[in-house]
Amino acid sequence: MGASTNPSRFSYMAVSRLKQRGYEFVPVGIKKGEVGGTMILDIRHRPVIPDVHTITLYMNPHTQEAYQDYILSLNPGRIIFNPGTENEVLADRARSLGIETVYDCTLVMLGSGTY
Repeated sequence: MGASTNPSRFSYMAVSRLKQRGYEFVPVGIKKGEVGGTMILDIRHRPVIPDVHTITLYMNPHTQEAYQDYILSLNPGRIIFNPGTENEVLADRARSLGIETVYDCTLVMLGSGTY
């Protein structure tokens, strides 16, 4: 979440690496366009996404506030809080629902094989 069409953004790089490694992904954000050959879904419309394994956040904690209920409604198995997205309120809520929370960098995790 926080997908961008800008190749210099970490969210763009993460999608590119997920695709390279054969992971399925659904880019969600407020930017229009596509990334990794897939259209970005508009988070403001709170799209229904079935069977979410991992949400990797690229939205600052202030921006996350409006979407916390939506993020949790997707019932992911885990949420990765990338650097700058750390949010104890959301993490606590997620953990109370049995969702794993990870404070790490998706790019580093992909590179080290810990994703």
